[in-house]
Amino acid sequence: MSGMVERLPAWPALPELFGWVEAGLPGVHTVPGLHGIRIEEHLADGTYVLRAELPGIDPSKDVEISVTDDVLTLRAERNEETTEKRHTEFRYGTFARSVRLPAGAKGDEATAEYKDGVLTITVPVPQTKTGTRTIPVRHV
Repeated sequence: MSGMVERLPAWPALPELFGWVEAGLPGVHTVPGLHGIRIEEHLADGTYVLRAELPGIDPSKDVEISVTDDVLTLRAERNEETTEKRHTEFRYGTFARSVRLPAGAKGDEATAEYKDGVLTITVPVPQTKTGTRTIPVRHV
């Protein structure tokens, strides 16, 4: 075996690797063709805000937002084609993400807007007073 050099398999090109990560690892998704949506969320000043990264979609046709039992579900479908001098790439699929809304959130008053590939969903969450109340004791 001396003198033999074992060759390692070539690593995938970076664009292929990022596409694989974006699509998810094989066998991880329970529903074929369903991908996750990258989101960020925060609660401030009585408002829950969810921002979802959804480049390359038409929000009027390709996005569905629903609220059921305090769970907000976002579904989107993307069909995108990138053409360069010697390379054409299609990206398509159905994307979905569900999140539990904070207690007291008014899902029926949610609003959404899409700008520069980012969908922002805003849900009012009324502030509840959690002050201390003194209860008088009656002497019987």
